[in-house]
Amino acid sequence: MDATVEVSGLRKRFGGTVALDGMTFSVRPGQVTGFVGPNGAGKSTTMRVILGLDAADEGEALVGGQPYRSLRRPLSQVGSLLDAGALQPSRRARNHLLWLAHSQGLTARRVDEIIEQAGLQAVARRKAGGFSLGMRQRLGLAAAMLGDPAVLMLDEPFNGLDPEGIVWMRGFLRGLAARGRAVLVSSHLMSELQDTADHLVIVGRGKVIADTSMAALLRTASAGRVLLRTDAPQQAAAALSAAGASVTVAEAATMTAGGADTMTVSGLAAGDVVRALSEHGVRFSEVAEHRASLEEAYMELTREAVEFRAEPAGLGAAGAGAADSGGSSPKASGEAGR
Repeated sequence: MDATVEVSGLRKRFGGTVALDGMTFSVRPGQVTGFVGPNGAGKSTTMRVILGLDAADEGEALVGGQPYRSLRRPLSQVGSLLDAGALQPSRRARNHLLWLAHSQGLTARRVDEIIEQAGLQAVARRKAGGFSLGMRQRLGLAAAMLGDPAVLMLDEPFNGLDPEGIVWMRGFLRGLAARGRAVLVSSHLMSELQDTADHLVIVGRGKVIADTSMAALLRTASAGRVLLRTDAPQQAAAALSAAGASVTVAEAATMTAGGADTMTVSGLAAGDVVRALSEHGVRFSEVAEHRASLEEAYMELTREAVEFRAEPAGLGAAGAGAADSGGSSPKASGEAGR
């Protein structure tokens, strides 16, 4: 089976709320595709449309060139985990998997194989209702993998996992992609996606904001900035400004243990920063090309696409009262929970 997922021009409304507004992207075999965006961006709705759980008002979603509903043995072609809590709590883990396997003509031997792969041997005969969220994630992933599908779609799979579980999940997903599967992972945990995904689809307000490789996104986000650590921030800022740079000084709370301020310099290469500081006799402990994190790049791209935004920390009663009397309140509209 062709493991490509094609999403083309999806539009979907829930009453007066636009959930999807022309959503278009592809998930290719052989890589982990991260699917990220603010709450209400349309991620879960898109996944539900791909899986035939919601119908789009316009557009189409195809798996291997076919709508999901036309797949003859869907569990052997597409595995999905949308809600780790969607389990019968009184059913034992192995019996849960046996029930799913029987519905697809799969054997008990395959169930035992996937229990071992998911690290569930010790709890296979325990009732799922007593599982932690992390163990439910593993059981949900085992269910998604029962049919050895070419496509895997996971919504927030890192939630509830302990550090060992996160490392295991990261390696497991990358291993699946390395064997030619198409893996789509929705997550708010940017640090985990940065170490897992090869490609990123970033969405906001129901449409695609960026569709790019992880490497290209981080390279673009990092370009043109240099990190500087110095215990003479005012002199450094003056010297660098004179050389044509733009300088931002981090808050005092981010000072290093040695008392040096961290500064971000834009407009000069690292070598030019060193030269300007040296010419003015400014002391510094480090100059390095800035390496942006996925979280940093994501926050910049989605700044205008956030539906639910909290007030900045530090607003006291007076600030709250002022906001109530004369300011605008945070937006409370959008695709809540989706």
